[in-house]
Amino acid sequence: MFTGIVEEVGVIRERIPIGTALRFLVSAPGVAKALKAGDSVACNGVCLTAEEILPDGFTATAVPETLQRTTLGSLPAGGSVNLEAALKAGDPMGGHIVQGHVDGVAAVSAWRDLPAGAGRELTIRIPHAQARYCVEKGSLALHGVSLTIAAIEADTIRIALVPHTLSHTNLGGMKPGDALNFEVDLIGKYVEKLLGFIPKGGALSAQPNAGGASASAALDAASLGKWGYGV
Repeated sequence: MFTGIVEEVGVIRERIPIGTALRFLVSAPGVAKALKAGDSVACNGVCLTAEEILPDGFTATAVPETLQRTTLGSLPAGGSVNLEAALKAGDPMGGHIVQGHVDGVAAVSAWRDLPAGAGRELTIRIPHAQARYCVEKGSLALHGVSLTIAAIEADTIRIALVPHTLSHTNLGGMKPGDALNFEVDLIGKYVEKLLGFIPKGGALSAQPNAGGASASAALDAASLGKWGYGV
């Protein structure tokens, strides 16, 4: 598990085809000091396994499924990559819960400067199927960076990036049309599943639970009071 707080921006030193997979040699002297073989490391938001640990970096392999669902396959030699080692018990939870299991790829639409040097506002578009998990002031991970949604309308999302984020991640170098790995807030997906809601025709509709009644029918004042909620 990760928090979306980038520890270092590494550099892809080499791309090594391994059949249909792709092994990366990543230059990252800071992160490498804390890694051992077999550890998880988030690379642009994608959870990979560190294989060989070098004095100034590490190797990690992306399998075909990962290459198909993320932007890792298009990372060139010399390209930058946001890196975060896995969270350890007792570490500060500075961002939000990030699994490193990318939900899809978002497209950069536009940038605009914020007043008085406060940073820049990024506008992206994400697939409609995942937009329902995004809420204003909620969390969203882009290329492994924990960010707060400033505004959302349909599948268009605006996010304000402070100067520190722009200078300590690779997001500031993204241009309109570029693709970003995104991971929505895990909590929303679990809530949807547990309440028995599934998407139908772009909306959420109640489905019968195991007892035959819809999940929404069980959420009345009496049952909520029995569970300890003051209604």
